[in-house]
Amino acid sequence: MSKNNVVELAGRDEMIDPLTELLRTGAQQLICRAVEAELQELLAEHAERRVMDGRAGVVRNGYLPERELQTGLGPVTVRIPKVRSQTGRPVTFRSALVPPYVRKTRTLEAALPWLYLKGISSGEMGEALKVLVGPQATGLSASTVSRLKQVWAQEYRSGCEERLDKDRWVYVWADGVYSGLRGEQDKLCALVVIGVNARGEKHFLAIEDGVRESTQSWREVLLKLKSRGMNVPKLAIGDGAMGFWAALEEIYPQTRQQRCWMHKTMNVLNGLPKSAQRKAKQALHAIWQAETQVEAEKAFDLFIKTYEPKYPKAAICLQKDHEELMAFYDFPARHWQSIRTSNPIESTFGTIRHRTKRCKGCLSRDGMLHMMFKLGQCAEKKWRRLRGFDTLAKVITGIQFKDGIEVITDDQVAA
Repeated sequence: MSKNNVVELAGRDEMIDPLTELLRTGAQQLICRAVEAELQELLAEHAERRVMDGRAGVVRNGYLPERELQTGLGPVTVRIPKVRSQTGRPVTFRSALVPPYVRKTRTLEAALPWLYLKGISSGEMGEALKVLVGPQATGLSASTVSRLKQVWAQEYRSGCEERLDKDRWVYVWADGVYSGLRGEQDKLCALVVIGVNARGEKHFLAIEDGVRESTQSWREVLLKLKSRGMNVPKLAIGDGAMGFWAALEEIYPQTRQQRCWMHKTMNVLNGLPKSAQRKAKQALHAIWQAETQVEAEKAFDLFIKTYEPKYPKAAICLQKDHEELMAFYDFPARHWQSIRTSNPIESTFGTIRHRTKRCKGCLSRDGMLHMMFKLGQCAEKKWRRLRGFDTLAKVITGIQFKDGIEVITDDQVAA
């Protein structure tokens, strides 16, 4: 007795949706009418051209061979008319709606890279598109995606050269994102920088390849950003284990440094046994969740006194970045949620890692960067402006903040 309970749906490719068929027929009629209107405009433009006996000099001359145009509703047959000039000066009719050689609508063309980026491999593209536009879908092979990848490469190169001096960059987040690809000697990773401008808008400033997270790799990234016109940011946020900080002190020494509390918490807890991690995590949260820096310092000292005797490794991990962990208290409180961690990069690249993991074996280093760039562009469109963006102007002008509150000077009181 067979235990197979999978039922094959026979004739699924022949299933007909009456509504879709009606829409497709209507679309075909609309295209014909629109193309006919374009033709009449052309004939009207040449209405004054006449032959010797007074007849029209530009007339209709049949149709080009029928061709199928792939749309989101499936294939639609189109017929493009021809014209003939009888005055010796050639005239050719070109439809703006259905240009020559076009086989797919732009929306369907745009769907191909979107499907690929969201997880459909190039080899599965044909089957996926048959579900979307019907079993008659043709000309939508994996080679189409390959051609579109070349466009992504051009967009990536243009993005890496875009000038940055048209905006004032206030905060930057930096992190290294490992791709799973390996070079001849060292594991490769993408060095990512996200910046927020004076309007509170977040943008990718760099997605470059590097050898691990070395100081030299980060130096090259920062020098390139500087050559593109990036100003001195007020604050940089990132993980404490990167070579980024040494490079930052060399290229942008005036920029304040903020260590990511999320990474620091994980690193400190790694130095503790699991039985002690729950209470230690609560003690760490009490530091960065304190309303004032004075309260945070008290919680910091309490953690060191509690755990240093038995777990010196965890205490040293926390102490070595003491000053950089407290930098956020000198900036507006409404920005704390964003500048205490490198979460803008971590959250964005969570989905990017999921996608690139599927295809890392069939991508080159450049191909991986191009895919990360396109996925980053998709994510960037959904980003919200920085919370409390209206106070960024005060940060730019150098107004001081203490415990997240603006410091009122004697001159301001007198005024």
